[in-house]
Amino acid sequence: MLKKTLLATAAVALVATGAHAQDVFRVGILGGENEADRLRNNQCLIDLLPEAIGVKEVQLFPAADYDGVVQGLLGGTLDYAELGASAYAKVYLEDPEAVDPVLTTQQVDGATGYYSIMLARKDSGIESIEDARGKRLGFADPDSTSGFLVPSVALPAQLGMPIDEYFSETGFGGGHENGVLEMLKGNFDVQVTWSSGVGEFADGYTSGNIRKMVDKGLLDMDEVNEVWRSPLIPNGPIVVSNQLDQDVRARFIEFFKAMPENHPDCFRSVQGGDFAGFIDVDHSFYETIVAARKSKIGS
Repeated sequence: MLKKTLLATAAVALVATGAHAQDVFRVGILGGENEADRLRNNQCLIDLLPEAIGVKEVQLFPAADYDGVVQGLLGGTLDYAELGASAYAKVYLEDPEAVDPVLTTQQVDGATGYYSIMLARKDSGIESIEDARGKRLGFADPDSTSGFLVPSVALPAQLGMPIDEYFSETGFGGGHENGVLEMLKGNFDVQVTWSSGVGEFADGYTSGNIRKMVDKGLLDMDEVNEVWRSPLIPNGPIVVSNQLDQDVRARFIEFFKAMPENHPDCFRSVQGGDFAGFIDVDHSFYETIVAARKSKIGS
């Protein structure tokens, strides 16, 4: 709620000072890991974007949860964000004209998707989804694709019964990073989070929350098992507000597409792991997720 208030306050401040879209570029950052890390990982955008896209200032808004960024985009108080596919679907279902998806990441193996991966502590004895029956399942965030939407659709189809019948208890861990930490503490028996699923398990794969937690020393892969993996999920979109100045928009897309080559350290920091680069996308890339969210959750 505080972050939503800050987003609204920022919009009022911009109007009050006479700032225009081309003067201040506002970046929404999803919840999922702690705020200090999110700000540090995106600091390079403050350093590089003003000159690259022709604005005076770049401001970062790390929302407390996914919905904080969603509401910022719907309210026109953010110019750009990187969303999960389900969060984009929420924006689209509430206002199809609010944002445009323009780019998405491509994995190092060429894939344009990632996975919801369920982890359990190795000392729990849970090695498979069958072992997880009757256990406590942790989700990440209600607006997370891999941390809620896809598991809530894919698991019942695979298990042949509703989630609340298969598991003894379900709950939300407060984002991807915190959810995994809650599982490690024993507050959940199994936890779903997101990962490229590409590369070495011992490294936490090449990208995603699991890799970021390994890199930060928060997760030791020798201490966990992967017990379930979803079907491939479309990589989330980079979206831009339809209120954004068109020249700034064009420069922003050009900058981002060239970032892997021109600014590889910034690219890896913002994306949280190793990717091949970006590809162009539009709404059609996310139609299946929009339909799934509308069916499962509504708007």
